[in-house]
Amino acid sequence: MISFKNLNIALLLLVSSTLLISCGGKLPGADARKYDKDPKKRVAKNLEEGRGFRFSEITKSGGGVFEFASSNELWRASLDTIDFMPLASVNYSGGIIITDWYSTDQDSNESIKISIRFLTNEIRADALDIKVFNKKCVTQSGCVTSEKKGGINNELKTKILKTAAAYRVENKKNSKP
Repeated sequence: MISFKNLNIALLLLVSSTLLISCGGKLPGADARKYDKDPKKRVAKNLEEGRGFRFSEITKSGGGVFEFASSNELWRASLDTIDFMPLASVNYSGGIIITDWYSTDQDSNESIKISIRFLTNEIRADALDIKVFNKKCVTQSGCVTSEKKGGINNELKTKILKTAAAYRVENKKNSKP
C-alpha cells in the first residue's frame, strides 16, 4: 500500500523530471566554444561584466580595520589594568571586556564588576566607556546591584590611558630601525 506522503513525493519527482526534459537539455551559457581557454582572461571578462568579485577587493573596501589584539595599545592596557580580576567575557572584534564579580575578601558581602567598551582604537579620553557595578548582599538571595559613578571609573580610565600611551611610545621606539 502506498502512503499519501510517498505518493506526493513520487508525483513531485515525475513533474520535476518532465519539466527538466522539456527544456531541451540546453543550459544557457554552457557552450565552451564561446569562452576563452585561459582562466585568467575568463575571470577578467567576468569581472568587467560585473559577474564576480575578488577577495582582495572585499578587504580593500575600507569596511573596517582589524588589528591583532596584541598590537592595540588601548586593548592591552585595559587587560593589564584589570588583570587581577576574573574575566567573564572578552570580545576584541565586539570591543568589550566584562569581568566577573570580584571581591578582595571571600567573607565580604560586597563585590564589583567592570565593563569596558571600546568606542575607538585611538588613545583619547572619549575612547572608553567604563561602567563599574557594585553588589551588596545582606543574605545569599538578598543582593542589591547598583552602578558606581565617578571615582573608580575615572581612576580606571586614567590608568588605562596612561598605560596605553606608554605602550604606544614603546612600540614607536621599537619599530624605528
